[in-house]
Formats: sequence, structure tokens, C-alpha cells
Amino acid sequence: MSLTEARFHDLVDATQEALDVVFEESGLDVDVENSSGTLTVRFDNGSQLIFSRQAPLRQLWLAARSGGFHFDYDEENKKWMCDSSDELLGEMLERIVFEQAGDKLDFEEF
Repeated sequence: MSLTEARFHDLVDATQEALDVVFEESGLDVDVENSSGTLTVRFDNGSQLIFSRQAPLRQLWLAARSGGFHFDYDEENKKWMCDSSDELLGEMLERIVFEQAGDKLDFEEF
């Protein structure tokens, strides 16, 4: 069963808010901006992560230095899963943040 539009927006809002908290409390030198459904994380080295909602597709998209990734919400596991690799959002973020910022953060809840 696919997500309703309202459920999709609630999930993305909750995910972006939780990501904002993780980055703000991480101790990393980052600038986090949440505007118009897009969460942008800028690292002190100039690289960034951009999380955007794609409502027509019911996907959360992530743009990173290593590429663009599309995530579907898995209701059974209550997690976002990459549509091309089946990697969980949290697993991918741990790897990407380490690659881009050189620090390991805990994204297990995602």
C-alpha cells in the first residue's frame, strides 16, 4: 500500500526534524537550514547534503558529493530505504557523513 500524501509529508517532516537535531547536537561545524521542505546541511569544508521531498513520487531524495539517492519509506521496518541499493537512509548517512566531514555520527534511528 502506498503512502497517502498527508502521511508522506508527516514522515518527511519528522525525518528532517530528527536529522536537524542529530546535526545540531553533533559538535560538527555545520550550518543546517530547513526551508520549504528542503533540509540543507553545509559542512565547514564546503560540501553539503540536501534532503528534499518528492511528493508526486512519495520519495525522500538525498543529494551528496557522491551522488543523488532516492528513498522510499518501508512501512514494515519504519525506515527509509534507497530504491536502487536497498541501503537504509541511516546506513548511507553514516558512510556519507564520514566521507564528507571525516566524523562518524549515529543515524541508527533512520
